Amino acid sequence: MPNSPSDPEQPCRIRVQRRGPLLVEGPVEVELEDGSTATSDRFRVALCTCRRSRRYPWCDTSHRERTRS
Repeated sequence: MPNSPSDPEQPCRIRVQRRGPLLVEGPVEVELEDGSTATSDRFRVALCTCRRSRRYPWCDTSHRERTRS
């Protein structure tokens, strides 16, 4: 069950994927290196871990590189 303002005792769930973003049960507020914050009220968000996303810190699936055969 996700963390919510009405139940602060529940931990926030984060799913780690080998070759993908961190999936976080929301809503979330992310503090960036420069001190700014990004917020989302969605029930689940994908946080970019490869820094290729044009929407960083949100994942836009840029990590899915296509290779030629």
